[in-house]
Amino acid sequence: MRDAIVVGAGPAGSAAARHLARSGLDVLVLEKSSFPREKVCGDGLTPRAVTELRGLGVDLTAPGWFPNKGIRLIGAGHRLELPWPDGHGLTRTRADLDELLARTAIDAGAELRENTKVTAPIQANGRVTGVRTSDGAEHKARLVIAADGASSRFCVSLGLRARRDRPIGIAGRRYFRSPRHDDDHLECWLDLAPAGYGWVFGMGDGTCNVGVALLRSEHPDYHRLLNRWLASLSPSWGFTEENAVGPVRGAALPMGFSRRPHYLPGLLLVGDSGGMVNPSNGEGIAYALEAARIAAEVITTASASPFPERVLRKYPSAIRHANGGPFTLGRAFTRAIDDPRIMRLATRHGLSRPALMRFALTIVGGLPAPAAPTAADRLAAALARITPAS
Repeated sequence: MRDAIVVGAGPAGSAAARHLARSGLDVLVLEKSSFPREKVCGDGLTPRAVTELRGLGVDLTAPGWFPNKGIRLIGAGHRLELPWPDGHGLTRTRADLDELLARTAIDAGAELRENTKVTAPIQANGRVTGVRTSDGAEHKARLVIAADGASSRFCVSLGLRARRDRPIGIAGRRYFRSPRHDDDHLECWLDLAPAGYGWVFGMGDGTCNVGVALLRSEHPDYHRLLNRWLASLSPSWGFTEENAVGPVRGAALPMGFSRRPHYLPGLLLVGDSGGMVNPSNGEGIAYALEAARIAAEVITTASASPFPERVLRKYPSAIRHANGGPFTLGRAFTRAIDDPRIMRLATRHGLSRPALMRFALTIVGGLPAPAAPTAADRLAAALARITPAS
């Protein structure tokens, strides 16, 4: 019997597997596809994600990483550049990133099986004890980690469906050959739609990842929004059909803990499967990597405890403690800017006041506090900390 089975080898699953394997646990990772594989994403990694990657032991000086030093916000006739308060950001295609993280899990001792689709859980006495796969095999483990993405068929098979009171956003992106590929800021356009924004992320390889995110719309048409926005941009940037690299692709954004509980006896949810995407901006990778680390810490502690179930039941509260407050504030913020009037007001007044914008991003956007925080930075962190998770 394995110590843990991880369903899905995205960032959350592979990170959890690496942490667990480095702690000496016997880990099996089951991935339905094979690497390299496509994944719709903005490909932008904030300093929060970079910190988690560094903790995983990933070599961030190797080829393939492209650094950025801050975020550029554009809207309502304003342009504001905010440097990352501590550290730097990165971009890397998800086709590269996901495979790299899966290989680091293998290097730590985890076993990866690609082209292996998990079809159903195995249960005994009210506890998840393993999984069945499409080839008819059964795999037993003391614990199973669901890291199979937004739809999480594994969770659905256990009756864990997405909550109807939590927004499911959507994002669409496309790659373009562009002279802006070496831009040293992640660029976000804030006034494209209520509760929506556009992005331009330089990949450093001759291309840009360009896309839009709609965080609350009931029936979002990201194709139309993206095409309308691109038509308004300078042709010299290269975001035209003849410079496109591949088609427009879209993906769901399961936000604000949209699937709970995060622990059932024998099962932990990490990343998109647990709705661990920030409702205010659609960022998910940093939170997936964080959840993977927290899950691994809990599992490792439980494996050495005489009362392992008591330890495992602390996992949901650990996740809420990490991000419950910011997610609650993020949901409220996104509900507010779903009103076009409030969206215009927030953009116009926020971008003309850098201190106010940094304060807001610290509270709801996961912007890290600087090494030498100001009084406003400390207040923002305190507000996020004391806001109850819901």
